[in-house]
Amino acid sequence: MPDKFKSSASTLPVDQAIGKVLAHDITEIRPGQFKGVAFKKGHIVGEEDIPHLRRLGKEHLFVLHIGPGEIHEDEAATRLAKALTGQGVFFHGQPSEGKISLKAAYKGLLKVNVRALSELCLIPAICCASRHTNTVVEKGEIVCATRAIPLIIDEVTLNAAVHIAAAAGGIFSVKPLSQPQTGIVITGNEVYSGLISDKFAPILRKKLESFGCHIKVPLFAPDDKTMIIKCIHDLLKRGAELIMVAGGMSVDPDDISRMAIAEAGAQDVVYGTSVLPGAMFLYGHIGEVPVLGLPACVLFYKATVLDILLPRVLAGEMITREDLAALAHGGLCLNCERCHYPVCPFGK
Repeated sequence: MPDKFKSSASTLPVDQAIGKVLAHDITEIRPGQFKGVAFKKGHIVGEEDIPHLRRLGKEHLFVLHIGPGEIHEDEAATRLAKALTGQGVFFHGQPSEGKISLKAAYKGLLKVNVRALSELCLIPAICCASRHTNTVVEKGEIVCATRAIPLIIDEVTLNAAVHIAAAAGGIFSVKPLSQPQTGIVITGNEVYSGLISDKFAPILRKKLESFGCHIKVPLFAPDDKTMIIKCIHDLLKRGAELIMVAGGMSVDPDDISRMAIAEAGAQDVVYGTSVLPGAMFLYGHIGEVPVLGLPACVLFYKATVLDILLPRVLAGEMITREDLAALAHGGLCLNCERCHYPVCPFGK
């Protein structure tokens, strides 16, 4: 594959440079008013630019020639952006200095085909920088930016990159987030008997409300498998579309919530993660209703495995053992004195 970072250049009289590409910045100085770049490297000279260039004292320009089979960086960026764009991602306007940004069309979960992105960026003349996959993005937020690195790129090289992105169906997409009717079961003898006040429900309510989820009145159960199962079934009868069972998720003999979830009819149950905090997290589903088993760490840490996986569940994803294993890389919270999650390495 050709890898052409340089194109032929020459000096032309300014009035013969129309349609040519500037090979360098042109500075303008107006004493006491302005000092800066009047025309940037890569600018395509237009007829309307000639009087301005002459006022700057430019009678000759150093320009690049776009020959057959060569593409200007702006056109290259637009072609790349079109190929990279999947569902829920858009771009508009013209590239700026050869770069164009893709944005989220709505709030949702950013999905990046990481393998295809890496393959595309093996092409030396291509640049595409993105946010992490599985990041929650707001409407209008930038998800990635792309450009051709040289001012003029060989079309064969560009087409190879476009083919990789197009074959992937677009490397970037955003999944919309559901807002399910959510039922919560709080387990534990001490809370059920009133010896201690519940701390789970306020924390879960705050997390769920940030996604616009509708929360049913929490149910409470002692460390009794039959009663926990009954609570889960009651929530299903009331139309719960997501169920969280809080507490009783350890391997201690009296922590039986995970067994209750399984016996309530949960399928595809996966328990235990390589995420800290959050090692004793559980995922399963009863029919189409996800069931999450939450360890006690949710009470004590601002960010846990729940914060990493809840958006994926709301995006309709089924969590597998492979998904949990993949979280090991980046799954260690540093428990910073001042938490800045999600602007931190945790879960990325």
